[in-house]
Amino acid sequence: MPLPEFSEPPSVTVVSGLPVTLLAPVVTAGREGVAPSASQLAQLATHADEVQACTASERYELLTSAFCGRHPHLALQVMHESGLLAQLLPELEATVDFSQEAARRHKDVWAHTKTVVWQAVPSPTVRWAAVLHDIGKVPTRRFLPDGRVTFRAHAEIGEQMFERGPARRIGFPPAVRERVAELIRWHLRPGQYDGSWSDAAVRRFAREVGPALDELLNLSRADITSQRPGKRQRCLQLISELAQRIRTLQAEDRKPKPLPSGLGHDLMRALELPPGKQIGLLRARLQHMVEAGELEGGREGDYYVEQVRARDLLTGLQP
Repeated sequence: MPLPEFSEPPSVTVVSGLPVTLLAPVVTAGREGVAPSASQLAQLATHADEVQACTASERYELLTSAFCGRHPHLALQVMHESGLLAQLLPELEATVDFSQEAARRHKDVWAHTKTVVWQAVPSPTVRWAAVLHDIGKVPTRRFLPDGRVTFRAHAEIGEQMFERGPARRIGFPPAVRERVAELIRWHLRPGQYDGSWSDAAVRRFAREVGPALDELLNLSRADITSQRPGKRQRCLQLISELAQRIRTLQAEDRKPKPLPSGLGHDLMRALELPPGKQIGLLRARLQHMVEAGELEGGREGDYYVEQVRARDLLTGLQP
């Protein structure tokens, strides 16, 4: 997939009083894979708080350029080491070394996030959702007596944190902001598919997600970072199976539904028609109108009786 086009930032030199230049090394890291030297990082750290003077739209343009490059994980690491991450995305900074804060360990959220961002398709909505999808884990972590660690409702809490924080600091276009919030809220849903969902459940999932479906499935694929042999492949196969089932059901739903059985008897009784060729012709006319989208399919007999009367469909069919 080709990378989106973005305007290139100013040079990498850090100049006090020009806060936009603070993000230039981040963009260079994300797009070219070149990280600043230790001395440059130290210089960035000295001026990191000046990035607050950047406009919200500048922050969005430059960070989106970095995150949609080929090396977004490196851009995130540069932001952390320079102090820029704490200034612009403190919710994500809080995930750094988060797994080492207690005796009982769990997945390293920071390392996981960088991998997800790197694996994600390079679209602004998916990459931004990948960057922020797990910020809700910090306030929701709970240790259970049996030794397990839970992050109950972290997707929903993460969406709330996004709306209160990054969505106000970063100048997201309205449509992007809305979609990123949706993806954060729903990012766990595709991974819950295990092959046992009924067709009704698959339809309900697709209907609830709506236009965000493809982006959500792409985010879910990127969110699989397991190193256990075979697990990542099995999870990817399940997401592909879910996507195929959705496409199959949507194709079926687009097909016109058939006329109800017994419609001929309903027409004869309601319209006082005798059995014969005329009923077959009338039924064929109704079926043609359903296939053309002029009538609804799968309705009760009374609906078609009323349509025959309202549209005078008997005209030309009289024996």
